[in-house]
Amino acid sequence: MASSNQLVVPQAKAALQSMKVEAAQSLGVQIPADGYYGNVTSRDAGSLGGYITKKLVQMAEQQLSGR
Repeated sequence: MASSNQLVVPQAKAALQSMKVEAAQSLGVQIPADGYYGNVTSRDAGSLGGYITKKLVQMAEQQLSGR
């Protein structure tokens, strides 16, 4: 099934991939080489998503505070 998510800023794809790799390394989650996440446990996938969301919120808060 094709993803219907559209990036507003296409250059953000590399930054998001970098965040995903950083999150996986921090949490000890193995990123599938073929890009298929069907064999990743729900717990690990949720941890990755939560970590990335937390980092994005921190970045937004820093921008809003002027840092």
